[in-house]
Amino acid sequence: MSDWIVTDRETGLSALDFLRQRLPTAPAGYLRQLLRSGRIDCNGQPLAVTAPVRRSDRVRVPNSQRLQNLIALAATDAAILCETREALLVDKPAGLAVHRGVGHEKDHLAGRVARLLHDRGLTFRCAPIHRLDAGTSGPVLFGKGHRAIAAFGKVFMQQPVTKIYLALVAGTMPSTGQLEVPVPVRGRARPAFTTFRRLGGGGGRTLLELRLETGRRHQIRYQLAAAGRPVVGDDRYGGPAQGGLTRPFLHCRLLEVPDPFSGKILSGRSALPASLASVLERLDIEPPGL
Repeated sequence: MSDWIVTDRETGLSALDFLRQRLPTAPAGYLRQLLRSGRIDCNGQPLAVTAPVRRSDRVRVPNSQRLQNLIALAATDAAILCETREALLVDKPAGLAVHRGVGHEKDHLAGRVARLLHDRGLTFRCAPIHRLDAGTSGPVLFGKGHRAIAAFGKVFMQQPVTKIYLALVAGTMPSTGQLEVPVPVRGRARPAFTTFRRLGGGGGRTLLELRLETGRRHQIRYQLAAAGRPVVGDDRYGGPAQGGLTRPFLHCRLLEVPDPFSGKILSGRSALPASLASVLERLDIEPPGL
């Protein structure tokens, strides 16, 4: 048997939705059949299809070969945060590039998403609408099919998109403020604006929550370095090293995008990765909640 512990982010999901998040390539009908057969239990009791799961519940699934293959596949792919007919929001881990490139020829987020859809038997094109740096973790939006890709591309160019980040920086920062240093784009300085608020500090470090008002490449990293407060672990922009940290301490915690098809807001909320949370713990800085 394989055991899963329900996380804060999964609390309140129905049993079927919980399994679909844990096993995104599994057909919904197959998961529904498993639940109805009583082969999946929660805290020792059979789990019903519509029953909600709660934080710290222990969900146990049988050791069938098919399930173990699905579990192994899910372990290599990014977690789905939100999905509609036209869109897919996935949680990108640090160290994984969004697109194929030098050093990321075999494994990248776009490839993982393409493989996931292929395993579902879907053949349409699915492409990322924006990007995160390889060293940055958090939600990335993909459009499903050419029509959706074009529509969401227009949203990012013409409508407000909410992007909120967490960054640990060197030194101290005021409680609130705005970064306004222009960011170089193709050799020209472009206007860029980032607002921030201080969440905590300790050990010569400050934890910030930042909201992008514009979307220039490397905007947060460049502006913080220009302010003399580079992101911890960011070698490119002179960020100081931090024991045990092998990536920049920069994480996108929330992405909210207007959906041009439903008129609703697509929301992807990403929990702080354990590697970053452990840094805050060692510095005695209270980690932010979801």
